[in-house]
Amino acid sequence: MVYNSIKVFTATKARDRVGLGESVTRWIRDRENVDCEIVNAKVTQSSDKEFHCLTITLFYNRP
Repeated sequence: MVYNSIKVFTATKARDRVGLGESVTRWIRDRENVDCEIVNAKVTQSSDKEFHCLTITLFYNRP
């Protein structure tokens, strides 16, 4: 996997976690990012006694 950029989206509040996929989609469709080639994505979930964190990491090539 070869890439030259990384974008990280993260959320801890339930409402924000639900909308995280939409945030990723908006970023991908943004005019500044439409030429980016996404080569991999990683979804990570972590939690402790009180908080749950969802992270989506995009690995991509920016022209």
